[in-house]
Amino acid sequence: MNHIWTICKREVNAFFDSLMAYIMLVVFLGISGLFTWMLGGGDIFFVGQASLGSFFEVAFWTLFFFIPAITMRMMAEEERAGTLELLATKPISHFQIVAGKWLAAWLLIVISLAMTLPYYITVANLGPIDHGATISGYIALLLISAVYTSIGIFVSSLTSNQIVAFIGTLFIAIFFQILFGQMASVLPEFLSGIAEFMSLNQHYRTMTRGVIGITNIVYMLTLTLLGFVFATASLKRRAWQ
Repeated sequence: MNHIWTICKREVNAFFDSLMAYIMLVVFLGISGLFTWMLGGGDIFFVGQASLGSFFEVAFWTLFFFIPAITMRMMAEEERAGTLELLATKPISHFQIVAGKWLAAWLLIVISLAMTLPYYITVANLGPIDHGATISGYIALLLISAVYTSIGIFVSSLTSNQIVAFIGTLFIAIFFQILFGQMASVLPEFLSGIAEFMSLNQHYRTMTRGVIGITNIVYMLTLTLLGFVFATASLKRRAWQ
């Protein structure tokens, strides 16, 4: 665990040492705030309903691009700089390397989401808000971030090119976020149920309505674990090359 935490701190410090980190945070908060209060805030100011539904809607898509931008350098930069092989020679397992980098990227998302809590506090002061649905929505964002971070770490472990890692992560994420849901409407009935279950969009929207089912949590944790397994296998393959 000490090795994982050491790698995590190293990555977080490296992230905040760069100007790009602060630009990304400002962009994330700016976009989410704009849609919550102005472009997507009609429910709050005109209907008179205190809700963060618009925030959860835009955050779902903002993280879709935000997370690949964070994870694209996690492994790819190490590979390009030639430090990945050096790290692998240390008394640390490949899984610990993957876990440390995943934890760092996920903590950056947690920090970003924590900065949006004033939205919750402000809306709650404007009127009666469904606290259960709001908390469930934040949990959904954390879980879906865990999935995308895991996918991003895996794709980043396959290449030394950060742009390729970014596009590759988006490509895989598109299937889970968009295509599976679209496929459910055109596939035969016995396959449409499977496609709908595979859609992250479906699980996410269920949770933002305040319904946290065991199925939703197990599905997202399973995808996260698969990303760990594939990333670890990719790292081991590189070590033997």
